[in-house]
Amino acid sequence: MRDIFEEISVNQPLDPMESARQGARPALRKRFYTNAIAGDAPGEGGYPVLLDGKPVRTPARRPLAAPTRALAQALADEWNAQVEVIDPGKMPLTRLANAVIDAVADRAGPVADEIAKYLGSDLLVYRADAPEGLVRKQTETWDPVLSWARDTLGARFIQVQGVMFSEQPAEAVAAARAAIPTDIWRLGAVSTVTTLTGSALLALALAHRALDAEAAWAAAHVDEDWQMSQWGRDDIALARRAFRHTEMQAAATVLALIDS
Repeated sequence: MRDIFEEISVNQPLDPMESARQGARPALRKRFYTNAIAGDAPGEGGYPVLLDGKPVRTPARRPLAAPTRALAQALADEWNAQVEVIDPGKMPLTRLANAVIDAVADRAGPVADEIAKYLGSDLLVYRADAPEGLVRKQTETWDPVLSWARDTLGARFIQVQGVMFSEQPAEAVAAARAAIPTDIWRLGAVSTVTTLTGSALLALALAHRALDAEAAWAAAHVDEDWQMSQWGRDDIALARRAFRHTEMQAAATVLALIDS
C-alpha cells in the first residue's frame, strides 16, 4: 500500500487541473484485490480496512484503521469504488485518513495552533463595503456563524471592512480556540475544512453541527460566487473547486461517522 499513495502524492499533483497544466500522467497501479471491508473487531488504531482479508498500511506503514466501524467501512467503500486502477486522486477519505494517522497523530498541538492562526484573520470577519448585493450576501451568510461563535463559544469577533489586517480580541480567539477538537480525527477534519475554506469559524461550526457541510462550503465561496454572477463563470476555478469539494466531503464524512 505504501507505494500507491506515497509515490503519487510526492511525485505527482493530485489536483487534475494542476496535473494537466504540468503535463503529468500519474502511473496508477492496477486494482489487485477483489473486495475491501472493515474488520469486525478493533485492533491497533481501531477498525482496520482489509483488502481480501489483509490489512492496509498507510505510507508510514501504520494500519489504515478508524475509530468506528462505520468510518472504516466508508474507507473500504472508497477502495471498492476503484475499478481497473487505484487512483488516489479519487480517494479523498483515504488521503485524509492517511494524514490523520501519519501526521496529525504525532503533532496534534501544532495542527491546532495552525487552525488557531486562522481565527486571528478569519474569512468571515473581513467584509466588503460595496457593492450592496455582495455586502448583503456576506451579511446573510456570515453573520449567523459569528452569532453562533458569540452565543455558543463565548467568542465575540469584530467585523472589519476591507482587507487590511485588524487584530481580533485575544479573548475571542482564545474562546474559539478552546473549541478546537483534541481528538485526532476531528482535529484532522477541522484542519482540512479550515484550509479549504479559509475559515476556522466555518470549520468549528461544522464540527459542532451548527452548519452542515454544504452550507459551510457555500459560505466559503460567497465572494467568488458573487464575482462569477457579475462577470461570468470561471470554468478553471470551478474545476478546482470541484476537486476541493471532494476533500470537504471527506472531512464532513469523518465528522459525521466518528461517533457512529
